[in-house]
Amino acid sequence: MTERAHRSTPPGEHRPVLLDAVLAALDPRPGQIAVDCTVGWAGHSVEILRRLGPDGLLIGLDWDVDNLPKARERLAAVGHPFQLEHANFAALPTILQKHSLHQVDLILADLGMSSMQVDDPERGFSYRRDGPLDMRMDRARGRTAAQILATIAAAELAEALRELGDEEQAEPIAAAIVQARVQAPLERTQQLAALIQQATGQANWRLHPKAGGWQTHPAAKTFQALRILVNRELGNLGNLVRVLPTCLRPGGHGAIISFHSGEDRLVKDAFRAGMRGGVYDRISEDLIRPEVMERDINPRSRSAKLRWARKTAL
Repeated sequence: MTERAHRSTPPGEHRPVLLDAVLAALDPRPGQIAVDCTVGWAGHSVEILRRLGPDGLLIGLDWDVDNLPKARERLAAVGHPFQLEHANFAALPTILQKHSLHQVDLILADLGMSSMQVDDPERGFSYRRDGPLDMRMDRARGRTAAQILATIAAAELAEALRELGDEEQAEPIAAAIVQARVQAPLERTQQLAALIQQATGQANWRLHPKAGGWQTHPAAKTFQALRILVNRELGNLGNLVRVLPTCLRPGGHGAIISFHSGEDRLVKDAFRAGMRGGVYDRISEDLIRPEVMERDINPRSRSAKLRWARKTAL
């Protein structure tokens, strides 16, 4: 799956993805300072804040300003100190300086998009719900997916589908998009999804082709690639893993949940390089994935991958 797994879950729904593993990796303790780089609706942050207690502080960032009111409501109910910022985590050092901080104890990033974004058709993230082809995390800036698809060259688009979406049929999909836009602009999500199904010979695709069976939508990987492209997510992640050790106190913990092989590879390589260079003294030895029960309850968690690192103590 390419949709993020309930990154920050409204009350009464499933817990955020890999919650127990995140808490074990970060080990939040009373009085510490933590940053949730992707606060969403505060699913992870609520549990972290409870453990920080009245003498701790949680700073939550989100690129999507629409998430902040609900996050504020849920965190306020905990009753411990917190601050929220409308910001991209690529600017983490600047945000810390704003709060007169240089380093913190804990940093979490849960990449991709939240269920709330997927479920809102006006955001354009979902191939199952009709809406405008937007896909911007911050709707106040940047080009939409529709604008990118109107001008991108076929070869460049095919490369993006392969590299950012792991799409095996990148070339026929890219060719179909470029051909279709000559007749009419691609402006709606289901318009693009139907085009992809035709281009890949899956017009009659079914989610459950047989009892107990399950398969990914033909447009899922293309939508993932476009979202990553629109929001420059790999570049932002590259900056985050670069500044992460400078933003952590000695002995501090960082954890990153990814949903795409390219993201996970970037995190893995950065953590291993930090370990070799002595920046980190411990990193997760193996990739941490959701248990079978979590995957069954929340299918969007199936592609979640967690890695963590601890900064070398002085």
